[in-house]
Amino acid sequence: MTSGIHHVTGITSNVQANVDFYIGFLGLRLVKRTGGYADAEQLHLVYGDGLGSPGSLLTFLVWEAAGRGRTGIGQVSEVALAVSPVSLGDWIAKALAANIPLEGPSREFGEPVLRLKDPDGLIVKLVGKEMATPAPLPNAPIRLRGVTLLTDKAAETARFLTRFGYAEERRSGVTQRMSSDTDIVDVREVSGFLPTVSGGGVPDHVAFRARDIDDLRAMRLSLIDHGPTEVHDRKYFVSLYVRDPAGILMEYATDGPGMTIDEAPAELGRTLFLPPHDADRAEDLRAMLPQFALPGEERFPARDLPFIHRFNRPRDPDGTTLVLLHGTGGNEADLMPIARRIAPHATLLGVRGRATEEGTNRWFRRAGATTFDQQDIRGESEAFAAFVDGAVSGYGLDPDKLVFLGYSNGASMLAAVIQLQPGVVRRAVLLRGIQPLEKPPALDLSDTNVLVLAGRDDAFARDAPAPTSALLAQGAHVDSLELSAGHDLAAADVTASTEWIQRQLSSASAIAPSRSRER
Repeated sequence: MTSGIHHVTGITSNVQANVDFYIGFLGLRLVKRTGGYADAEQLHLVYGDGLGSPGSLLTFLVWEAAGRGRTGIGQVSEVALAVSPVSLGDWIAKALAANIPLEGPSREFGEPVLRLKDPDGLIVKLVGKEMATPAPLPNAPIRLRGVTLLTDKAAETARFLTRFGYAEERRSGVTQRMSSDTDIVDVREVSGFLPTVSGGGVPDHVAFRARDIDDLRAMRLSLIDHGPTEVHDRKYFVSLYVRDPAGILMEYATDGPGMTIDEAPAELGRTLFLPPHDADRAEDLRAMLPQFALPGEERFPARDLPFIHRFNRPRDPDGTTLVLLHGTGGNEADLMPIARRIAPHATLLGVRGRATEEGTNRWFRRAGATTFDQQDIRGESEAFAAFVDGAVSGYGLDPDKLVFLGYSNGASMLAAVIQLQPGVVRRAVLLRGIQPLEKPPALDLSDTNVLVLAGRDDAFARDAPAPTSALLAQGAHVDSLELSAGHDLAAADVTASTEWIQRQLSSASAIAPSRSRER
């Protein structure tokens, strides 16, 4: 039977840092970028040798800004890549020059090993071992050497691995080395560890090679008495998923069709592919998925600002920036699809609220459905003003072409910022927002323009006032429309917002030359 590892899948919370490490530092090739087949709103990157050959593949699910996970019992804990033994000195020098955490060299089962950590904290071992791969890359690891598994049922895990063509080679302390005809799996028996928690730096699963679909069917039949299995067509291979007796997620993946099914070898990794079943929302997904730059491409360094944020830049930007504030339970990407429909050529800047309620993101704390923590609103409004100032200066945004768009709790946050931090938000679209301030200060908001879009059947707004009256009382220019909609957004929101923003920016462009002449 075909044996050995097909790929290892990890999780990253910083796509740009991940790309910089695996391509920029290690020298692997990006051979595929897709929306996830299980969740198309999740970017999936695949690295490997020059052709994306089985046995060379490292893949990552992108959970942007999700934070670190915890590696524990029932999990892959380390990934090993084979490099030429004579290159280990060069790798040490390269890691030191790049300030990458490094341990070693040491020896494991007679092989020289360097331990590195990727930007999420995943342990990546460089093992001095001559191996072969169909399309080796210069100055890069050759292929996967193996993985380390943490288990509290070592004998059962080792026995389960024999299904995939592995046999015991030898032991060293609490680690039992299992070998196939191409690579190894180290089974490390541990106790007292906490269970694993998914997140950045924690592998999701290891996949083993199946020659073809017939092998995969045979494997599934052999597992009938073991427990539940799942089979999915991932386009580039067909996968069977199963958990071993210790709960470790393992995959059995066919070698074909392979990475060149939809891209020529010279073009691998250049196009973003989306699952066929999500074709009807392809443009929305392109707006939501995080962007990154390959080594040598133009990039926009991230700034350290008070709020988690993400950009989506169009191919032909017009200089406008839409700053997006999500609703309760959302994140910085939620409004990007509708914002892209509203302003196809605008740069989108999605921002994540810092308050949390039962694990969901919000912009400020509340005591009830329409009772808000007034002190928290003031503190978060001040922090948001600092964020806007930092974004304008740090990213070179044009303050005269800034438009803010908020939905639900995000719209209420914008209403608070307008009233507490005058001049920060001069153009805003408030979608389904309510007035969050109990005692707004007396201010002159005559330089502020606001579009308020309410839903005629919005049950959430029945017991709370819209911000319209408070803003008008302070001199703001407010256009207010009641749409035939509920709390959810509708096509009418896109039409009304598009027309209003175009009018606002056209007026600003007409005023700008006269201001220049006055100076």
